[in-house]
Amino acid sequence: MAKQDVVTIADIHAAAERLRGQVEETPCLHSRTLSQITGAEVYLKFENLQFTASFKERGALNCLAQLSDEQRRCGVIAVSAGNHAQGVAYHAQRLGVPAVIVMPRFTPMVKVERTRGFGAEIVLAGDNFDEAKEDALKLVEARGLTMVHPYDDPRVIAGQGTIGLEMLAAQPQLDCLCVAIGGGGLISGVTLAARAVKPSVEVIGVQTDQFPAMFALFKGVDMPSANATLAEGIAVKSPGLVTREIVKRHVNDIVLVSEGDIEHAIVLLLEIEKTVVEGAGATGLAALIRHRERFAGKKVGLILCGGNIDPMVLADIIERGMVRAGRLARIRIATRDVPGELARAATLVAQAGANIEEVEHQRAFTTLPAQNAQLEMVIQTRSPEHIEQVLQRLREAGMTADLDPY
Repeated sequence: MAKQDVVTIADIHAAAERLRGQVEETPCLHSRTLSQITGAEVYLKFENLQFTASFKERGALNCLAQLSDEQRRCGVIAVSAGNHAQGVAYHAQRLGVPAVIVMPRFTPMVKVERTRGFGAEIVLAGDNFDEAKEDALKLVEARGLTMVHPYDDPRVIAGQGTIGLEMLAAQPQLDCLCVAIGGGGLISGVTLAARAVKPSVEVIGVQTDQFPAMFALFKGVDMPSANATLAEGIAVKSPGLVTREIVKRHVNDIVLVSEGDIEHAIVLLLEIEKTVVEGAGATGLAALIRHRERFAGKKVGLILCGGNIDPMVLADIIERGMVRAGRLARIRIATRDVPGELARAATLVAQAGANIEEVEHQRAFTTLPAQNAQLEMVIQTRSPEHIEQVLQRLREAGMTADLDPY
C-alpha cells in the first residue's frame, strides 16, 4: 500500500480559501527575452510582489489561521533568515497574535528591520538557521509559545502549495516547474498541488552548491554545507523530515547552481524583467542557464520566491555583473613618466568610446623600470569586443595596455 502524504490536495484547496483576499494572487507571465536566452519557454511567477516580498506569508498565514484561542493568546515564535519571519510577523500583527522571531545574527539588516517594523520581538542568535533554531526551542519551553515552522509543518506546506494551483490555473500548458529548495516547504506544497492538477507535470528542485542538503539526500551522497551563500533564504543544512519524504516520492530531480549563476540570474531579472529578486528567488533562472540542455524546449514555470535583498549587496552584484558582461573593465597601461602621458592615455580611451570611472597613477608600486609609470583605469564599455578596441587603440599609440585579470 502506497504511503499517504500528510498534505492532500483538499488541504491545499482549503488553504487557498483561507488565503483568498489576504495575500496577493501574483501574476504568472511569459518572458520572451528570457525564453530566447535559455532555450526554454519561461514563465515567471512573481511572488516577490507579495506585501512582504516573499511567498512565505502564504504558509505562515495558513498556519496562524488555524491556531486555537489559547495558542493565539500565548503567542507564536518563528525561526527565519527573514522571509518567513516577515510573513509570520505581518500576519500575526494583523490577527492580534504576539510574535517572537529568532533570526541568525548575520541576516541582512533590510530583513531584520522590516520584521521589527511589523511589531515582532526580534532575537538574533546563532550563525545560521540551525543554530538559531536551538535558541528558539528554548524560548518555546520557557514562554509557552507555539512554533510556526518555516517549512516542516503540513499547514505551512499546504499554504505554499497554493502557488502551484495559481500557476497551473494561469498557465495550464506548463510541463515543468523549477523550484528553489531550502528546507523543502515550497517545493513540497507546489509539487503536491501541481501533480494533483496535472499529473504529467515535471518538478525539478534547485539548490545552491553551497547548501546542497536536500540534493545530497535525494541523490544518496554525502556533501557538506558551507557557512554562507548569496541565497541565504535557502541556506538550510537539515531539510525537514516531512518535506524530505514528499520530495523523495514526488520530485523528479534536483540540480545545483553556483553563486556566480545566481548573481548572473539576479542581474538578468533586473535588467530584462525590471524586477528585483534575492538570491533564492533567482535560483530557478540560474538552473535554466546552468543546465540549459535539461530544460531546452520545455514550458518551464519559475517562482521568483523573494525580493528582499540588501541594497548594498544588490549594488555589488550589479557591478560584478557589468564586469562579466564586458561593460565594466579594469585595464593597465604602461607609460613613460613624463608630463602629458596621463592626459594622452585618457584622450585615447575617450576616442575609443569608453568612459573612465576610476584612474590610479602608480610609480613606486610597480615592476616597471624607473622613469616609467603604470596607469590603472576602470572604464565603462559596451562589450568584451569594445574593451579590446580600447586596448588596441592604446597599443597603436605606442603604449603597453592589457586587461587586468583581477
